[in-house]
Amino acid sequence: MRSSLQWIMFAGLIFQAAGACAQTFSLSMAESRGRERYPLTRQKLLTDESAQLSLRNLNRNFLPQATFNAQGSYQSDVTEIKIPNAPFMVEPLSKDQYKVNVDISQTIYDGGVNKNQKQLVSLKAAAEMGQADLELIRLKEKIDLTYCNILFADAMIGQMDVVMSDLTLGISKVEAKIKEGTAFRSSLNMLKAEALKTEQKAIEWKSTRSAMVQVLSILTDTVLTDDVKPELPAVVPSSSMDITRPELDLINVQRNISQKQFDMVNAKLKPRAGIFLQGGYGRPALNMLLNSFDWYGVGGIRLSWNFSNLYTASNEKQLAQIDKKNADIREEVFRLNTRTQIAQQQKEIEKMLALIRSDEAIIELRESVKNAASAQLEAGVITAADYIREVNALDLARQSLRSHEIQKLQATIQLNNITGQTK
Repeated sequence: MRSSLQWIMFAGLIFQAAGACAQTFSLSMAESRGRERYPLTRQKLLTDESAQLSLRNLNRNFLPQATFNAQGSYQSDVTEIKIPNAPFMVEPLSKDQYKVNVDISQTIYDGGVNKNQKQLVSLKAAAEMGQADLELIRLKEKIDLTYCNILFADAMIGQMDVVMSDLTLGISKVEAKIKEGTAFRSSLNMLKAEALKTEQKAIEWKSTRSAMVQVLSILTDTVLTDDVKPELPAVVPSSSMDITRPELDLINVQRNISQKQFDMVNAKLKPRAGIFLQGGYGRPALNMLLNSFDWYGVGGIRLSWNFSNLYTASNEKQLAQIDKKNADIREEVFRLNTRTQIAQQQKEIEKMLALIRSDEAIIELRESVKNAASAQLEAGVITAADYIREVNALDLARQSLRSHEIQKLQATIQLNNITGQTK
């Protein structure tokens, strides 16, 4: 049994020595790598690329549009000009007719349709990227929680080492008393059993920590080993309570989309103007009295106005206004819920601070009691069970402090996440 305890202490020393060259990792590093290597980050790049391609296509709507046409036809009858007793005769058109031409058109004014379409493309791309930002926020929260769990596991493992140190000290004192013949071996066995229980707890915490490290490794797409040493982040509650969450940006984009849809309805109600040019070769050409192949050309200005859009314009405008009002309501609800969460997190932080102060006072008292118990154990005034009880009481007080410290850290990080003040 004694050799087992010596091996535990030796392993602890080896672990501490290895910690000096252990892999270090910070919360900001974890968040940054998680964000950079998350698949949705690549999706945002694809969304932006797709939007740029769509915008380039829309820009080409104002380039000249050219169409090639070729036509051959046969008709059962043609127009003939017959003038009785005329000194000349007009040759009738052939029943087989041919035409090859190129039509070129250039839009001059489209009522603003193309401009609104480009703005809608940009806004819809921004909405898609806004949805991706929401997923990245959820990823950040998972990373933060996992990171804090690792810190808590480290604190508990460290606390097990402190308890083991107290028990080892008690064991050495009882062994000395046994040699003097003033203590029973049952007291020594009780302390050794408690040391083995502490070892089991340490094994459980190390296993939990290893699992959390694997989760963090997956979330950040980074190779992390079990000996990784996470740095304690210096996080302070945001002094500004302004809400800068991506949800608000997304709602604002959706509101702008509704406005652009409203503008698009107005744009479709306006006339369109352009110029056109047609050139070709055929029989007959523009001179219908000339029954032979010839070149021809036509150019001019074209004005069109589609009045059928008036049928649905009023309803489409109302739908756009309803969407805009819904966005206003969603923003109001989100701000209300967020303010509630902020108030809850602020109270949680205040509660943790009060508990930490209480824990520190309890630990100070428990340490004095444990130290007295250690001296009393050496003097044979109390039993090993009494000493173990005081050691465990101090252990629980220290665990409570570590737990409240990590909870305060989590609450502070969560408060900054809620407000969007993450830097």
